[in-house]
Amino acid sequence: MSVPWDLTDKVAVVTGAGKGIGAAVTRELLDAGARVVAGSRDAGTDLAGLASDEVLATVDVDLSTADGPGRLVATAIERFGGLDVLVNNMGGLAGGGPRFGGFLSVSDADWLRAVELNLLSAVRAIRAAVPVLLERGGGAIVNVGSVNAALPDPSVVDYSATKAALTNLGKSLSAEFAPQGIRVNTVSPGPVRTPLWTAPGGLGEQLASAIGSDLEGAMRAMADGLGGIKLGRFGTAEEIAHLVVFLASPAASWMTGSDVRIDGGLVKTV
Repeated sequence: MSVPWDLTDKVAVVTGAGKGIGAAVTRELLDAGARVVAGSRDAGTDLAGLASDEVLATVDVDLSTADGPGRLVATAIERFGGLDVLVNNMGGLAGGGPRFGGFLSVSDADWLRAVELNLLSAVRAIRAAVPVLLERGGGAIVNVGSVNAALPDPSVVDYSATKAALTNLGKSLSAEFAPQGIRVNTVSPGPVRTPLWTAPGGLGEQLASAIGSDLEGAMRAMADGLGGIKLGRFGTAEEIAHLVVFLASPAASWMTGSDVRIDGGLVKTV
């Protein structure tokens, strides 16, 4: 008898799959038995050796372009015959890091880039996926948002606003497509220890430079700041991936329109 989170013979698409949360989600979906199309700018290199071609297709693609997300859905149909799960993990900081100059330092180009990265990439992937999901009689969409949707920060004002829009989009889609068997949920992670933070020149080093600390000191300061992460540490990509795959699986069959926060206790309000 299969376990409730068994995704054997299901086909999934993961955007932003090359590193961090996206790579962890890809691994978790494969472990659950799914066949996966994983897309990022350098997916073929980043995910090399993860699994065989029979269960994993990697696509090097710019997901901020108009046709990028649709290429992943087309690959799922071509390689594996359809689509059952879409994970929208694509996103990022339009300026490459926090803007300590605040709102007035964010240009129109920055705003437009943030919309492309954090909202339109998901809109385009969903637009391509929904007709295929409907042909299969339903499926699951999981959008990876951010705790910043509920905890906006002036240093990432455009990121916060566009992640809030992504959460709102998920609510609207869940209402429209629930009668047709498509569940739409959002995962909102707090700070996660991924290359975004730990890589040379990443957010950790940028914060360290701003506060006169080293990388680990900066990350501890981040964990202690904003009222404090109650569990005292950043999350891991694997912890986020567990939740994403749960929401994609039959174990979450009565969940849609939910925004599930996973932040170590960072946000203290409901």
